[in-house]
Amino acid sequence: MSNNSASSVIDFLSIVERLKRTKRTGWVNSGIKAPESIADHMHRMGVMAMLVDDRTIDQAKCVRMAIVHDLAEALAGDITPFDGVSKEKKRELELAGMQQILDTLGHSPQALEIGALWQEYEDNATAEARLVHDLDKCEMIQQALEYEQSDDTQLDSFFESTRGIFRHPQVQAWADEIYRRRQLLKKK
Repeated sequence: MSNNSASSVIDFLSIVERLKRTKRTGWVNSGIKAPESIADHMHRMGVMAMLVDDRTIDQAKCVRMAIVHDLAEALAGDITPFDGVSKEKKRELELAGMQQILDTLGHSPQALEIGALWQEYEDNATAEARLVHDLDKCEMIQQALEYEQSDDTQLDSFFESTRGIFRHPQVQAWADEIYRRRQLLKKK
């Protein structure tokens, strides 16, 4: 981006800042005392993508995808399946949010990359998108386990919703370890 687009970059960063303040709805609805933000979630997913050891995927692309996959939620909000919003309406709201982001950035090459990564994640048709979807759910159950410990609560629905869904063998191994640790904690 050229220097004359500094204003649009700062406008975009102000949109991104909303992700730092927006708490994830599933945790809020579950009564978690200090729930993570959308930005917290995306950040750990990016770190997780860095830990995947798979030469068949574009790891750098996965990191970038992880840190943009929920960007539209800065404008659409964090809509869960329990919010009474249809999948079609959620998709419409998120698409409008992403369009606003692209408009804010003036459809620059960087904006187009963000939009393409977001769309690739939404389409879930590439190995990279499928991996990032796995990371999304794996990060969620890791966080659920941590909340069960810190808040002395049970978050069964988060674990039940992810059983058997992981496709990538390394992420499946991480999920298996999370499930194993949870079982050990329940025995105590």
